[in-house]
Amino acid sequence: MVAAVRVHKTGGPEVLTYEDVSIPAPGQGQIKIKQHAAGINFIDCYFRMGMYPSPVGMPFIAGNESAGEVIAVGPGVSDLKVGDRVAYVGPLGGYAEERIVPAERAVKLPSNIGYEQAAGMMLKGMTVQYLLNRTYKVGKGTVLLIHAAAGGVGLIFCQWANHLGATVIGTVGSKAKAEIAKKNGCHHTILYRDEDFVAKVKEITSGKLCDVVYDSVGKDTFMGSLDCLRPMGYFVNFGASSGVIEAFNINLLQNKGSLFATRPTLNHYAAKREDLQSIAKDLFDKVGSGVVKIPVNQTYKLKDAQTAHKDLESRATTGVSILVP
Repeated sequence: MVAAVRVHKTGGPEVLTYEDVSIPAPGQGQIKIKQHAAGINFIDCYFRMGMYPSPVGMPFIAGNESAGEVIAVGPGVSDLKVGDRVAYVGPLGGYAEERIVPAERAVKLPSNIGYEQAAGMMLKGMTVQYLLNRTYKVGKGTVLLIHAAAGGVGLIFCQWANHLGATVIGTVGSKAKAEIAKKNGCHHTILYRDEDFVAKVKEITSGKLCDVVYDSVGKDTFMGSLDCLRPMGYFVNFGASSGVIEAFNINLLQNKGSLFATRPTLNHYAAKREDLQSIAKDLFDKVGSGVVKIPVNQTYKLKDAQTAHKDLESRATTGVSILVP
């Protein structure tokens, strides 16, 4: 038996239950991992709340992202072995001392990437990689807006976008978070609680607006985000911390400048193993070279998952948060 955090019914952080579970031997194409750390993400809250239905039914072990050591290998696995250091973003089950994952969804960790760093950056970092390089090709001269610029994705995003030569505008919830975002490559910060972010974007860009807006907030920022875009600009929604964007009149995109709108997910961008490995390699290269630093700002014990979710949802965290067994 090993410790894990399970969800027996959907709801608030209080439904996260710390308990002992039995983890079977790995089956065909699977590996068993002794986990050293698990990342904490808003998507974990979405599954806990029932916003996203659990693909494995009830109860389920929470968590989508972890890093650890391979301790057993199932039949048909040839490219991973016991003792390998690995990380993954994949099926539910991350909030546990041990877990089973499909071998094809795990990637080997370079020696210069630590477990805790990896656990906190796989989902966030690989998301940033495809958002900046494939969803919209960001480069020198790109003007962009990123919401929640001091969050886990935001701080990685600001560093990487700055490295690519973009002008980075970010919304944040406090002056303290604005300073953190600026230290991580955000050129202009907007205090969304005190300022009209649309008016500020117009001011910062001298009315030219943005090429692309990256929005993980969703419902509360949707209309404003569209108003921050130049004609034929890109609205990229990759989260829903304020609620899901409901169906909208698609003529809005025409009326506001022949805009593009997309809702991408890592599951599709990394569906093929070669794409998963390519995205991960680029991330590891950027982190390993120091271009992108991964700030693990909050560390919680596995048994304190409820507190971790409360802190995340109340916007009390910055950068990366992880759970350790």
